[in-house]
Amino acid sequence: MWTLPTIVLSHGAFADSSSWNGVIKRLRESDFPVIAAPNALRGPIADGDALRSLLDTIEGRIVLVGHSYGGTVISRAAAGLDRVAALVYVAGFAPENGESVGDIAGKFTGSTLGETLIARQLSDGSVDLYIDPGKFHDQVAADLPVADAELAALTQRPISNIAIEQPFAAEPPAWKTTPSWFVFGDADKNIPLQTHRWMADRAVATRVLEIPRASHAIPISHPDEVAYLIADAAASVTR
Repeated sequence: MWTLPTIVLSHGAFADSSSWNGVIKRLRESDFPVIAAPNALRGPIADGDALRSLLDTIEGRIVLVGHSYGGTVISRAAAGLDRVAALVYVAGFAPENGESVGDIAGKFTGSTLGETLIARQLSDGSVDLYIDPGKFHDQVAADLPVADAELAALTQRPISNIAIEQPFAAEPPAWKTTPSWFVFGDADKNIPLQTHRWMADRAVATRVLEIPRASHAIPISHPDEVAYLIADAAASVTR
């Protein structure tokens, strides 16, 4: 009898672990053990190391999943950790050593995220970034009902400017040594489609799933497809 791997989910910017609720429901229906890890959104080094500490407490094999900025976090957390048997990037960043999220976001034209951001200066000199609630639906979640997007906008968690600007540090990043799966929408306004395809190609992804007319918020708007791809990655671990 096969032992199912533990699925560990890392959410992205402007969200929290509840963004995985639909995906978790579907994974639990297949009896997968699931952990929705907290993500402080403070910077890839600190956030990656915090997730790594959590992974060190889990026995057995792990499928590590990251949405958006969470992709950067899993790329560091899993570096050199053999028990992470698969990585799943859900509209996620997969950086190379020395690249920042900002570097990747600006590599190709098409992202309109920058013009929707609101900056709030903190006492330590850093800046917290939010998406203007009035622009959240169109920018992030155009394939969700307006009421759902408005609620997500009002409960969004900010990301630090450090998380956007800090160069990624892991040599090598986990996607270079661990099989990866990529899923993203072709209507993503945060990360252009060309960027998603480029990252998946660079990682030599095991499988790539493009969802027509899907926004950046695919864990919420397309939980069936996201859970399906995670389960496909998990199946490769158990075979």
